[in-house]
Amino acid sequence: MSTAIATIFGIGYLRPAPGTWGSLFALILAILLVEIFGIIGFILALLSISAFGWWATSVYLKQIKTKDPSEVVIDELIGQWIAVLPIAIAVFYFKLDPFDLWPGWISSFLFFRLFDISKPSLIGWADKKNGALGVMLDDIFAGVAAAICTITLAVLYHGF
Repeated sequence: MSTAIATIFGIGYLRPAPGTWGSLFALILAILLVEIFGIIGFILALLSISAFGWWATSVYLKQIKTKDPSEVVIDELIGQWIAVLPIAIAVFYFKLDPFDLWPGWISSFLFFRLFDISKPSLIGWADKKNGALGVMLDDIFAGVAAAICTITLAVLYHGF
């Protein structure tokens, strides 16, 4: 079960760029969750998947004895969901259809991938940590950075 969760049921084995496939799946799933279950359901899913993802990653890393295997993409799902959280909140707060904010969904995806791949500053520091902490924390920080950039773009564009 830990392998299934850590690789998001095999998405992590897709090539090339398993992290991008994991992030794309996460984006689509986030939109569906927000549409079907609203912001509360999305936040509950984020928290529960974070806990299960941490556990699964810890178990999986012990089994294969590798620092940060590319097939582990549950961290991308969590980071991507953090990146889209401001969009999900805006959908809820302004009572919008999730697709009304499509530029935000796309920009959060692109910003997350940029930060996750380039690993600047604190993201790179977190990536150097061992175990599940290092695997998960860099994507959490990349998600936060992407969320901040997406909010900044929205403010600049809409003048909120």
